[in-house]
Amino acid sequence: MEFLWLVSGFIVAYLIGSIPTAVWVGKWFYNVDVREQGSGNAGATNTIRVLGIMAGIPVIVMDILKGWFAVWMIHYFIPSGWDEDLAIYVKIVAGMMAVIGHTLPVYAGFRGGKGVATLLGMGIALYGGPVWVSVVVFVIVLFSTGYVSLGSVLAGVVFPFVVVYYYQITNPALVAMAVFAALFLLWTHRKNIKRLLKGKENRILYGKNKTEHSGSGKP
Repeated sequence: MEFLWLVSGFIVAYLIGSIPTAVWVGKWFYNVDVREQGSGNAGATNTIRVLGIMAGIPVIVMDILKGWFAVWMIHYFIPSGWDEDLAIYVKIVAGMMAVIGHTLPVYAGFRGGKGVATLLGMGIALYGGPVWVSVVVFVIVLFSTGYVSLGSVLAGVVFPFVVVYYYQITNPALVAMAVFAALFLLWTHRKNIKRLLKGKENRILYGKNKTEHSGSGKP
């Protein structure tokens, strides 16, 4: 019975992650499916690209909350008597179920986003400090280059080093999750990385609700 209750918690985490914020915001308020425009990605970046910053803000906030809430609520599904070290594994699984839900949402034909914001929410719930270091890296890269993808990738790559060497976290599950997060972001951004190397990646223009191609020659 305890096992089934725990599995039901993971299913709930997946369903929470599956809430297609970008798709619903686009359809309900703008009559636009963001997956049919821009990069075709159902995430905050493409929402900003297609619909503007005012549409993107609630999307990124909700997507972050999905990851955070999935980790927080699984506490109520963990059998009594489990120690914190064992509970960490359960929380990680719950967080990843939310990320999977975001990337493969059952409510939106399994066409979702890349899971960056939801992974961030999961990380905030699990790690705290180390995540904010990566957020700072992301912000610096974004505002110095204009590339959301580059900021996301570098923030992810830096994360396990911050976890292990700066915060000296030794819990095997948390260390493994940090490494996985970096690899996950590299994998989900593999097409972006190719475009970056070719100089064809979209760059967000500050103060404007559009993008340009870095190789287009436009200012």
